[in-house]
Amino acid sequence: MRVRLKGINWSIKRLADGTSKTYWYAWKGGPRIDAEPGTPEFMRLYNEAVASYKKKGTETFSSLIDYFKDCSGYKDLGDKSKRAYDGYLKLIEAKFGSMPIGALEDKRLRGDFKEFRDSFSATPRKADYVWTTIARVLSVAKDRGKIVVNVCERGGRLYESDRSEIVWTAEDIRAFCAVATIELQAALLLALWRPAPG
Repeated sequence: MRVRLKGINWSIKRLADGTSKTYWYAWKGGPRIDAEPGTPEFMRLYNEAVASYKKKGTETFSSLIDYFKDCSGYKDLGDKSKRAYDGYLKLIEAKFGSMPIGALEDKRLRGDFKEFRDSFSATPRKADYVWTTIARVLSVAKDRGKIVVNVCERGGRLYESDRSEIVWTAEDIRAFCAVATIELQAALLLALWRPAPG
């Protein structure tokens, strides 16, 4: 009995030796089925691909957070780092927890994550940690094959440290030189007055 499989897609490619080969896919843009059509192996691989797709459609962002917490990168953290992560994960899950994993394939979602980050712009360091935590969860998910695209890669930072307090004043230099060895004085002066690169 012949079974018609829904969504099956194929493409014909010319090989280096001049012959042609047909490649079969579970659906357009879906995983390739490395078996001959009509064989039990083909049916098995097709059914596995469809089952995986359906499962992915029912999973949510919350499941990625749970998956992240089960990975060694989280489990190996110290208690203080885990508590910090947990605080940000709780905020993220409250906002995006029910989002289906399938939605994460849409690159426009990056804008939604950016808006969420920017809602904490009054505390730029916190905003950056929120973004970094989302990106980390998605990075682990992508690395383990749960998603194909991490829309939060290379997000930029809102927080910039103020280095004005570490500028040496003339008084600081005099005080240092009054107690430092000649070698340390020379090292300080070289560091302070070396020409800027470029």
